[in-house]
Amino acid sequence: MMREMDAAWREWLATNVSRGCTPESMVEAMVQGGFEIDAAREIVRRAASETGAVAAVLALPDDEARAYDYDACPVAAGNTVHAYDRDVTVRIRFERPQVIAFDDVLSGEECAELIERARHRLKRSTTVNPENGSEDVIQLRTSEGFWFQRCEDAFVERLDRRISELMNWPLEHGEGLQILHYRQGGEYRPHFDYFPPGQNGSALHTARGGQRVATLIVYLSDVEGGGETVFPDAGLAVMARQGGAIYFRYMNGRRQLDPLTLHGGAPVTSGDKWIMTKWMRERPYV
Repeated sequence: MMREMDAAWREWLATNVSRGCTPESMVEAMVQGGFEIDAAREIVRRAASETGAVAAVLALPDDEARAYDYDACPVAAGNTVHAYDRDVTVRIRFERPQVIAFDDVLSGEECAELIERARHRLKRSTTVNPENGSEDVIQLRTSEGFWFQRCEDAFVERLDRRISELMNWPLEHGEGLQILHYRQGGEYRPHFDYFPPGQNGSALHTARGGQRVATLIVYLSDVEGGGETVFPDAGLAVMARQGGAIYFRYMNGRRQLDPLTLHGGAPVTSGDKWIMTKWMRERPYV
């Protein structure tokens, strides 16, 4: 039976068209969500033609639409990276997009403490409205979250410094650590972490430290089923493993943004998923 466009999918489509996601990435995400490929292509084509938001991308050849020059990754080379007070193991590296999976970024005790600190302070997660910059609750992101202030106490400061050295980016450029909890069925459909240039809502957020340049997602728990971090355009999926993490960079030294970093959190099919996210900016974040 062919999947139909319900309210959640319509909201997802409108949001991703307004953010400038590539038609190919949206079609791929819809196919993974159960749509037939021809139906998905027609739905995306109609949405693009109605808004005009991605008309320029639709007109470009695939290689030109994806043009992004990869420069050297800031993360240190080698199989092990010394990050402040801990040696972190590199599990796998990708060059295009720049993605690195790590083991042992946090200990089991640190993961448990973060979960307990956040458990009773969670609120429904939001995303940035592309038109006005407001923080909106939307159906395509079904998680609960809590933010720590950067270096708010000795424990959080130790983690902030470790992550800063692991990502090889200045501590002052980091946003606060965000804890996210996904229950069974929870997901975050494919999206970009950077703020789409040229949109009114982005200006409000880039004023506080410039564009986001890279993300680190740390897995605070194992997941019984589902919950992978997926990059649909790159054909990549990373399974959650407690204490491990995935790094991905999407802005190079020329301020180009990498469309291959479209990513999402696959639905949790069994158990719970807890993660911690750190976003780095191009300038000090205030």
